[in-house]
Amino acid sequence: MTRDRRPGGEAPAGTSRRRLLTAAALAPVLAGSGTATAAAAAAAAGTAARTPIEPVPTTDADWVGVAAALGRPGRLMSGLVYRVAFPRRDLTVVSQGVTVHPGLALSSYAAFTPYADGMTVVRGDLVVVEAELQRATDALHANGFGQTAIHKHLLAHEPDVWWTHFHAMGHDAVEAARGLRAVLAATGTPPAAPPAAAPPLDLDTAAMDAALGAVGTNDGGIYKYTFGRRETVTDEHRIVPAATGMATVLAFQPLGGGRAAVNGDFVMTAEEVHHVLPALRRGGLSVIELHNHGLMDEPRLFYTHFWGVDDAAVLARGLRHAVDATNTAPPARR
Repeated sequence: MTRDRRPGGEAPAGTSRRRLLTAAALAPVLAGSGTATAAAAAAAAGTAARTPIEPVPTTDADWVGVAAALGRPGRLMSGLVYRVAFPRRDLTVVSQGVTVHPGLALSSYAAFTPYADGMTVVRGDLVVVEAELQRATDALHANGFGQTAIHKHLLAHEPDVWWTHFHAMGHDAVEAARGLRAVLAATGTPPAAPPAAAPPLDLDTAAMDAALGAVGTNDGGIYKYTFGRRETVTDEHRIVPAATGMATVLAFQPLGGGRAAVNGDFVMTAEEVHHVLPALRRGGLSVIELHNHGLMDEPRLFYTHFWGVDDAAVLARGLRHAVDATNTAPPARR
């Protein structure tokens, strides 16, 4: 995969070539026309240059090579994003007396999105203990991945864990997968485990669904809600599907007796930040971090991670006001 390593977020070579071809096509028109026609052609060229590049649909068969390179299968989401999870089952992390399940906050992931110009973008989040952070950072750089964020998802916890977001773009998704596997080898990330049925949930999921106005899913024993942005989000002139990580995620880990630990993050525009953070505090949630996940997204998006331990339905009601303060919606039911 010939990845775009330019830190300034310049357009890939294919984009520059398309703009040159557009300019060449317009040159005869501009040379032989009046000012009005030339201005109209220039305006048309500007509009074309601003049109975001769309992701293209794929099938599971298109990702066999990526799955083989990574040594584990992924999941095709909405036909546009091939997402692969790398849970840190090797770690025992305790935060505020709660032993954190990998599905709650300790799962790395990579999201592969192919685009209409033949490029594939890989975005993701890598979970590393503090002793791995510099080694993993060097491995990302050596394999053509840029970093777009480094931060925490949890309050005080042992051992210390960090999360770093990464980004790469190129023509060969399999080569990117090989590079990512080399990055994972610089960490203690374990091999894939055989699939297992999700355990039953000791939670009042009906009350939680009613409180949040959405239907969650049992993801390996963690009850999760996802709310995608309603507006179109772009990054480096490319439309970004919510499944790549541009979404609000609420994850509930059962603790027994209907209680849960909740963790996740809210995706917000700048205007929403000062509504969401107070709503979280009023709902009894602790605020952990406020940061960006990307470098070139439009609109500019901010994320805040949160934490709470209580009756799960009480937590859901506390989160509802924060959800309502954002321009998001749950995925359509099928």
